[in-house]
Amino acid sequence: MTESWVNSAERIGADLHLELSGPGGRRAALTRALREAVRSGRLTPGTRLPPYRSLAADLGVARNTVADAYAELVAEGWLTARQGSGTRVAERSEPLRHAVRTPVKAPSRARGPRHDLRQGTPDASAFPRAAWAASYRRALQAAPNEAFGPGDPAGRRELRETLTEYLARARGVRTEPDRIVICSGFAHALRLLFGRGTPDGPAAGGVLRGPLGVEAYGLGFHRDLLAAAGVRTVPLPLDEHGARVDALGRERAALLTPAHQFPTGGPLHPERRAAVIDWARARGAVVLEDDYDGEFRYDRRPVGALQGLDPERVIHLGSVSKSLSPALRLGWMVLPQRYVEPVLAAKGEREGWASVLDQLALADFVACGSYDRHVRRMRQRYRRRRDRLVAALAAQAPHIEVTGIAAGLHAVLRLPPGTERSTVKAAAWQGIALDGLAGFRHPESPTAAGDGLVVGYAAPAEHAYGAALEALCGVLPPE
Repeated sequence: MTESWVNSAERIGADLHLELSGPGGRRAALTRALREAVRSGRLTPGTRLPPYRSLAADLGVARNTVADAYAELVAEGWLTARQGSGTRVAERSEPLRHAVRTPVKAPSRARGPRHDLRQGTPDASAFPRAAWAASYRRALQAAPNEAFGPGDPAGRRELRETLTEYLARARGVRTEPDRIVICSGFAHALRLLFGRGTPDGPAAGGVLRGPLGVEAYGLGFHRDLLAAAGVRTVPLPLDEHGARVDALGRERAALLTPAHQFPTGGPLHPERRAAVIDWARARGAVVLEDDYDGEFRYDRRPVGALQGLDPERVIHLGSVSKSLSPALRLGWMVLPQRYVEPVLAAKGEREGWASVLDQLALADFVACGSYDRHVRRMRQRYRRRRDRLVAALAAQAPHIEVTGIAAGLHAVLRLPPGTERSTVKAAAWQGIALDGLAGFRHPESPTAAGDGLVVGYAAPAEHAYGAALEALCGVLPPE
């Protein structure tokens, strides 16, 4: 008969599974099991074994049985026993001849860029560790017992109530806690709204349907996600006033970045904000508002959320990916009432939830004022970086026009015609990570915005930013 034992981690610091089987009684079986665990590498040199009294109790055998097995393996050199140090696996300079060992390769570390000027990434070194840790501790201590159970697919009510107040105060959003659904970020929100593609084809589910009007320039990742869900996207032309919403026709929804068009920059003109709401009302359609960096504005007054114009025709989507860190995986959907239940059904009872403890910590972080303080601090820091970028270009490349700098975490550098591809390649050779403007263009867009670079000024650490600007200016094309 085969018996097994799995020790608790408290006793030896690592889990160990032993199977006792074969002839010769309990002592012989235990001796074989321990010897095989050492031989196979499951028990590594230096591992401390449990006291023989504890092991005997776990196995239901006499203490002498374990003591004799330990003594035999010590005599054979498999184990060592010292007073005060317990019984441990012996250190060996050479592996046993019969041991089968798989070579362990050091993890490969791909060499990253010397200068990271990619868009959309905040300064990771500026994450407010102490303040976040304090909020996390408070949230953990105050959490009710039911917070550690299955939970609510809409998200913790504490966070939804806090977001209701914050979004109204900071972004002009009109909502209530029962119309907010917590998600893991913008991409997760799109999957919930439009469904998820499968290996065999597009998704059949989803709350919304295409065709979907989108801005002619945007993230290709989002377009790919929508295409995988079987959603056809129709590009809307762009000009200095944002998306040409007058081009919307029979689409069932529109996805816009009204506060700061991504990536070309600039808010949606007030007349167009009103026009897209009128279109949604007339067509029975809905507008998806991507408020990806609404907190970071520098040279103009804040632009309120489009959702405030008509909460029943706009789905407001936000996250902490830009303001705090993409590592937190926390976002939210502010929904018209008719979409709340369908979205919760698409989310499922226990699928795709953000960490409950992170939700509680964020609720405390916002409620105690730490979030506002962090955003104000980072707004000042990013504005200084934006100004340094503009000054460096004015001094070293005055022929390069800089646009889209009134808000956000990136700028667009307008290049002479025909130079974008070679400039991106030259930047890569110099270890500079950045994006060309053409990479954001919708493949069906009839017009192009010209050659340019999308330069993020948030990602580099403070001490490395000056060198990054020098390197950037060094690869720009001449006049």
